Amino acid sequence: MLMPSLRSTRRFCNNFSSSSSSAAIVNNKPLQPPALDRLKSEWDPHKLFHLFKSNATNPILIENRFAFYDTVSRLAGAKRFDYIEQLLEQQKTLPQSRREGFVVRIIALYGNAGMTKHALETFYQMHSFKCNRTVKSFNITLKVLAQTRDYDSIVRFLNDVPSSFNIKLDVYSVNIAIKAFCELDKLQEAYLFMLECENNKGIKPDVVTYTTLMSAFYEHMRWEVGNGLWNRMVLKGCMPNIATFNVRIQFLVTVRRVWDANALMRLMWRIGVTPDDVTLVLIIKGFFLVGYPDMATRVFSALHKKGYKLSAKIYQTMIHYLCKREDFDQACAMCEDSMKKNWFPNVDTIFMLLEGLKRFGKIDEAKEIVVLAKSRKPPFSSSYLATMKSLLSGQKS
Repeated sequence: MLMPSLRSTRRFCNNFSSSSSSAAIVNNKPLQPPALDRLKSEWDPHKLFHLFKSNATNPILIENRFAFYDTVSRLAGAKRFDYIEQLLEQQKTLPQSRREGFVVRIIALYGNAGMTKHALETFYQMHSFKCNRTVKSFNITLKVLAQTRDYDSIVRFLNDVPSSFNIKLDVYSVNIAIKAFCELDKLQEAYLFMLECENNKGIKPDVVTYTTLMSAFYEHMRWEVGNGLWNRMVLKGCMPNIATFNVRIQFLVTVRRVWDANALMRLMWRIGVTPDDVTLVLIIKGFFLVGYPDMATRVFSALHKKGYKLSAKIYQTMIHYLCKREDFDQACAMCEDSMKKNWFPNVDTIFMLLEGLKRFGKIDEAKEIVVLAKSRKPPFSSSYLATMKSLLSGQKS
């Protein structure tokens, strides 16, 4: 059996010692947190920019939407639009820019930062990334453009771009455009655009289309068009959803037709559309406004029988309007019930209740409300609590 020479043995030992030392150095070096964790905890815009840039090709970072949106949002808050441009333009050079979904993200990020010109340029540059344009990238660019509230630019984009790039609009395109038109008070144009897309492009309006238009026409007291849209929607076989019902109920309450609104809510129950907090708050408020507090209370009580889970908003509405009617006994009972569930009315309503209880000599009940207010989590500010105490003593805080 051959024995290793002394020289080779020494060489082996030296190499082992050297490797062990290197490993020890590496092991003793403090490990850096993962890039995503470091990005989340870094708030200095300059450091955030360089940290992101140095990890720009990291696959984990590239595929993390939150990291992009969070970083761009913080840089935009710091007004470092130059940093945003450098980071997003760098992303365009990556192989991922051949995917439309990846480019859509860049367009959206520019839009969120208010950099509309850069978003549009990105859309028009897509062929240079060897990335195909579809209605998906068209829609996100239209959405960014809608934020500018520039009616002429929106119309020009709608008219020119689809034919130039052979893009076929879909119902999402229609809904983005109609919402933009309505926000600009271009109601007639929005309605005609819906008809044009349906009749000439074969795009069937959906419940979002109708709800957006109805909301706008009702808000402008154009009830005849709003009602017509409701009827048209149902005749076309497009069933209203909870948002549509709430839009119509909101209008009926506004014009003091709360009995019709209540009948509509009963219809919702019958067809299996469960009213939400918005619905119930509107109905309760509506009955108070037309002078039928007993009906408001009946609606509130009926929720218990139906097993509906009451919320802070519903309690807030009941307590507020009971106080306005000076029914402080019922308001106090509801306030106590609500506070024990850690649902607290806003401070103005609590102040109104305390003043009313004091005026009618119900000091003990008022003190109980203050005790419960102190238990709020998170707590009311010390100044609010001091004001509550001062209302009982008659002193100014």
